[in-house]
Amino acid sequence: RQMEDKSELETQRFSHPFHQSAMPPVGDLLSFDHVQMYVQSLRPIEEYRQMEARQGELAHALGEEISIEKGRELWNKICHGHAKNPAEYSAAGQDPVEQLIMGMGWRIIGHHETSASRSYVLSSSDSHGAVFVATTALSGDHTQDHAHKAGKHEGPYLDGARVKQFIDSRNGRYGFSVLAFQVQSGHIETVLEQYKKTYPQLLLTPDVTVHNVPGGSVKILEAYMYQLPDLSGPDKGTLLRYIERAGDVEAPALPGVQRLHPTFDKLSSNFYSDHWVSNVSDRKDFLTIMERVLGFNAKVDFNAGVVGAGEAVIESTVTGNSAASGGLTPDNHLGNQSQIYLPTNNALSEHGHVSLFLKEIGQGIQHIACRCADLVRLVSRTNSFREITGQGFSFLRIPRSYYGRLSVQSLVQDGIPEAIAAPLIHSLEAAKLLTLAGVVSITITDADVQALIKALPADAQALINDDLAQTIVHVVKRGRYNNLYKLLRDHLSEATYLKIVANQVLVDIQGQDILYQIFTSNVMQQRETDEAPFFEFIQRVCSEALDASGNPKPIRPGCGGFGIRNFLTLFLSIEVSKAMQMLDAAKSKGDAAEAAFAQKVIDIFTSQLESSNPILTAISDAMTAEADARDLADKAKTDEERAAHLAEVERQAKIKLANQDELMHCGEKHKAMMAQLRASRA
Repeated sequence: RQMEDKSELETQRFSHPFHQSAMPPVGDLLSFDHVQMYVQSLRPIEEYRQMEARQGELAHALGEEISIEKGRELWNKICHGHAKNPAEYSAAGQDPVEQLIMGMGWRIIGHHETSASRSYVLSSSDSHGAVFVATTALSGDHTQDHAHKAGKHEGPYLDGARVKQFIDSRNGRYGFSVLAFQVQSGHIETVLEQYKKTYPQLLLTPDVTVHNVPGGSVKILEAYMYQLPDLSGPDKGTLLRYIERAGDVEAPALPGVQRLHPTFDKLSSNFYSDHWVSNVSDRKDFLTIMERVLGFNAKVDFNAGVVGAGEAVIESTVTGNSAASGGLTPDNHLGNQSQIYLPTNNALSEHGHVSLFLKEIGQGIQHIACRCADLVRLVSRTNSFREITGQGFSFLRIPRSYYGRLSVQSLVQDGIPEAIAAPLIHSLEAAKLLTLAGVVSITITDADVQALIKALPADAQALINDDLAQTIVHVVKRGRYNNLYKLLRDHLSEATYLKIVANQVLVDIQGQDILYQIFTSNVMQQRETDEAPFFEFIQRVCSEALDASGNPKPIRPGCGGFGIRNFLTLFLSIEVSKAMQMLDAAKSKGDAAEAAFAQKVIDIFTSQLESSNPILTAISDAMTAEADARDLADKAKTDEERAAHLAEVERQAKIKLANQDELMHCGEKHKAMMAQLRASRA
């Protein structure tokens, strides 16, 4: 089975009321609301308030053009000489609230505390965008805590006892615990009825709970998100929470939360929920739950053999609603929270991140993806702030060769004669401006290349005129990002390309839509070797194409897509980052054998990443052409036109399938290479 634009899950509809009436699926009446995470500890509110003030002072003083040296001097003064040493930063053991404040400029907009629990609500300056609730258990009496909240009609949503139940179900691991959706007014009871008809065993309570809050009321319904692998009952870990607010309720709010109005760093980005990703034992069971309860359907399906990283092989399906179809414009697509996507993964092998996540933790939320308006700027600032303060986020590491590689062959393909290309490559390597793996120094200058041209052998120099010399300089410098250039051409400036490379941002393109993405290192991770969830931050650059009347075409929900490149790059990046950590640890211990093994692992994953790139481009192009031809067929005015467009649909589908076969062969080849490497070590 292979990747399908629309999986069989879209056509094998279940018989339930949504498909027997004109009423839209209740899932189309939902929007993203908040994500709750259960964490090991949280500091008193006063400490975070001081942290917010210091971060804001630093951000204001630095402005847009950040100098690391100047920033460290400023930060040491702001912290009165007690700043952390950035060189000692480690992703493990970080406080996620501190990471969001220091790394992203978020603020605490609400808090709640009893003797048994402490909670903070965080967001960027647009509190109608992505919102997180962090809750930790304190040492107080959980029984009294629950009674206190019941007396105040606050409900159990911030109970310390829930934190304990969650980590008990997950082998002691903390993580993203609740995904919350806002329900349009008057429809939360419909959600309840769907659960009662289909999966009553997943409900936490038999009825919707109503809470009176300042300005109005809040209705809440909760259900377990997954069933146990043997389907014998609910998996009592992750929850889904449905919220319906009435009156002048200041969202986002849970009963009992005291709203705060902090001052935001004006240079920080706003964030909006884009998709929430699960690792599960049986993705078809979860997809069925979402289909039967909410009317969600599959958008993209990556089946067996398509997504693999060495010996690690997974299946993945993106399911979701259709709330935003046809209704997005350049003005509202960034902040739209009504289009919900829930990518869902399961493992097909005993190797790799998804398999280890399920073994160590169990079913749960793998990562939370938020989008912003300018990802390259965001990541650059986040990296700079971490280098200055030793606080915030770090990101998955991507091999430089993913972005570009220079060789005699690539120079010849760009119009430089081999008689020049061969000695030029040798000269670049000798000058330490090019690694033996073909990676060009990111700081290379025009003068560097011009000096090497002048030092080439006389027979090579005789072939070079002024125009060719200029071309050589241009092509060599573009070698830092020539893989990206093949995708994006002159849509980006050299400065933007270099920021993408320097900050290891990933890029994908579908038709005229571009997707920038980056994945953080693990969060809520107690030890470096633990599997743990993480964040993804993305930017969707949607096509601004015009229709025949000169008006902007509607923006497709999820523009930039959930293409195969994104999935494959994510899982390869996870494995490469692990191998790089292994290499760093081996070098620090002086273990040459372990370091050599880790480097070989990196080389295999990097080879798969690079070998897959042109295949992925061909798949993406074919998918785009197929979709365009299908749209034209739908709009055809004659049978002849329709037949011609449908023939093109079939032709592009065959191209797509042929390249998917090639991608699977590529995966099998690298799987065998990894198995052979492991066997040689045994």
